[in-house]
Amino acid sequence: MDEATPPRPPMQLTPEQARSRRARNVAIGLCIGLMVVLFYAVTIVKLGPGIMGRPL
Repeated sequence: MDEATPPRPPMQLTPEQARSRRARNVAIGLCIGLMVVLFYAVTIVKLGPGIMGRPL
């Protein structure tokens, strides 16, 4: 960045934009959480019931 260029002030969001961003972040978080639960469930199903009776 050029030293002669002054830094820009931070962008201010309107309340509607902030609400929209918050809703999008919540939706993304829920999708990631559901994927984690789905991967965990698939892993447990693929391992099967025999995993509990295996010798240590």
